[in-house]
Amino acid sequence: MTKDNFFDNSNLTKMSKSNKSQNKKKAVYPGSFDPITNGHVDIINRGLKVFDDIVIAVLENPKKKPLFTTQERISMIQEIFSDYDNTKVIAFDGLLVEFAKKNSARVVIRGLRAISDFEYEFQMALMNRKLDPDIETFFMTPNLSYSFLSSNLVKEIFMLGGCLKDLVPKGVEKKLKEKFETEHPSLDL
Repeated sequence: MTKDNFFDNSNLTKMSKSNKSQNKKKAVYPGSFDPITNGHVDIINRGLKVFDDIVIAVLENPKKKPLFTTQERISMIQEIFSDYDNTKVIAFDGLLVEFAKKNSARVVIRGLRAISDFEYEFQMALMNRKLDPDIETFFMTPNLSYSFLSSNLVKEIFMLGGCLKDLVPKGVEKKLKEKFETEHPSLDL
C-alpha cells in the first residue's frame, strides 16, 4: 500500500453506499428481564440512538427460577415497545454469540450499574470475544436515576408493599399485582 492510497477512503464510501441495507447497525440486548424495569427501557431507548435495530433477547436460564414465564416476559416487553419498528423480542438459550450471529448482530449491549457489575460483565465480554472475535460488547451506563435498579430489587420492593412508581412501566406493575394475587394470595398487596 502506498502512502497516496493509504488515506484514500473513496472505496469505503462506495462500499457503504452500495451495501446500505447490509450495514444497518444491529445489536442484541440480552437479559432475563424478570421483570423489565425502567432501567432496561432507558438502555434500549438510548441504544436506539446508536443502533438502527435492537434485538431484545430474553434469556431462558435453567439456573434461574423466574417469577414470570418466558412468554410473559416477552409479552410485557412487546407491549412496551409495540410502537417501535426497530426492536424485536426473542427468547433464547445457549451461547449469546451464536444467538447474535443467527440474528445478524455484531454487537452485544450490556448495562453497567455499578463497579460491582463490571468484573462479571468484563469477564463475559472477553469470553464472548474468545468464542467469536467478530462480536463486540457495548457497555452502557444507565440514567443516574436507575443506577441502583434491578429486577430482583423491584420484586422485593413490591413484595414488601413499596411503591414502584418510576421503577417499572405501568403495565409491568399491573402484571406484578396479577401474578402475586394469583400465586401468592396470602400477601396483602
